[in-house]
Parts: sequence; structure tokens; C-alpha cells
Amino acid sequence: MSKPSPSGPAATASLLSKRLLSLGLGTALVGSLSGCILMTDTSRMNIDVFQDEVAPVWYDPARTPPAADQTAPQKRSLYQTQFHQTYGLPVTNPLHRAIYGLVVDDGHTLSPIPLDRVRSDMLRQEVSYQTVEAPGTIVVDTKAHYLYLVQPGGKAVRYGVGLGRDGFAWSGRGVIQRKAKWPHWTPTDDMVENNPNLRPVSAARGGLVAGLNNPLGARALYIYQNGKDTLYRVHGTPDWQSVGKATSSGCVRMFNQDVIDLFDRVPDNTPIVVI
Repeated sequence: MSKPSPSGPAATASLLSKRLLSLGLGTALVGSLSGCILMTDTSRMNIDVFQDEVAPVWYDPARTPPAADQTAPQKRSLYQTQFHQTYGLPVTNPLHRAIYGLVVDDGHTLSPIPLDRVRSDMLRQEVSYQTVEAPGTIVVDTKAHYLYLVQPGGKAVRYGVGLGRDGFAWSGRGVIQRKAKWPHWTPTDDMVENNPNLRPVSAARGGLVAGLNNPLGARALYIYQNGKDTLYRVHGTPDWQSVGKATSSGCVRMFNQDVIDLFDRVPDNTPIVVI
């Protein structure tokens, strides 16, 4: 007699990981799906369904000590991308060279973004933007891969973003209830099982400390709805090539230079709309 199939969120993530491996994508790619979470199709407006299906393990700031004996890995093998296209677009705005140049932040040195290798529309700029949303609201347009910070007078600051390939995760209205500088990240147990390279940063070891190769990048903005964590984040990324693409695993990725800028512009309880 065959054994009954396991069920529940952990089994969902495990089956997805095994499916990726069976397709010959390898453990490196499974590890690269670490921008936020492993996920399947979710009911985009239903937090309970989203939480049940993704089953993430998030860093808990109350835990002590938080990965006290860990250092962030220096190799980027955990975050490989299949995107290697060089656009060769001319960079005519000298301000962008300053914005995306070398940045030293809280003891971390961020390398410049190679502007000739990214789409120019992914770079931060003020644009005309007609919306019913009040100034100060964040609007994430998942179809266009843009994040707008609404400004007065029909304007907005527009940033390029990378998004999850699996249905673009969650959509709805919420608030930025928590913000973190150089956040920790913890992979799920299934991710660790399928990629032993992640074992030193497992939940049992306190997760991955902040650093240049942490999947959450330089900043993370945590989205809540009705006081409940949606498990959806706006965050930086060490993989600048993923911005503008559907290469992360559910959350909203930004250039580190951009997420620092957004972090400084918005207070806690900033409203956010994901469409």
C-alpha cells in the first residue's frame, strides 16, 4: 500500500524545490530563489492563503544571539541569475552616475551599478503620474515592474523593481509597518535541505547576517494589512541584474541604492498598494 502524500505548507515548498531539481535546474538555482520565499500559486488578495502556501521562516529580532558566529558569504553563487544581456544603452543623465555610484552605508561598501547594462527606464526618476492615491503612498505596478512614490502635483518618484515569477505573489493594500536597515534573512528548512550550502545560515544557526550578499540587501520594508504580516516585502538585492525582471521569488526587489533612498523617504505606516 502506498503511503499517503504529505500535505501542508512545508510539503508544498518541498515539492516545488524537488520539481526544480528534477528539471535539471540544480541546487544553485534553488538557492537563488531566496530573494524572499519559495511559493506556488496564491490567492493574490488573501493573506491567509498566501501565508499558508509559502511557509517562510523569517528572522525574528527577539532571537538572541542572531547568528553571532556567522559571517555573510562572499561568493554570489547563492544568487545566480540566468539574465546576462548587455543592453548597451547610452547614459545621458549625469545625475544617475552619482545616484548609482559607489556608496558607503553603515560600514558596507556598495559597488556602482553598471548603468550601460541596465534598462534606462529602471533608473530612479521623477515622472508625471496621475493617480487617486494620496501623496506619500507607494504604488507597485507588477505588470510594468515599477514602484511609484506618489508626490504632490501629479508627480511621482519612479523606481525599477524585480518581481517574483510565480504569479507575482500577493496584491492588495497595506502599510509599511516595519523597516529594517541591513536586515537578516533566514532560508526555509526545505531550501536548506535541497541546498546544503545554506546550512550555515539555517534557522538553527540564526539566519544570514546582514551583508553585501544577503538576499534582502541594504534595506527591507515589511508590509502589513490590518495589523497582520503579509509576508510580502520591498527590499534591496545584491543581484542588480534581476531588477526589471521576473527572477525573484515573490517580493519586490530594488537596486540597493534605490531601496536606501526609498527607506529614507517613507515613514512607518506609509500606505502601499500592490496592483
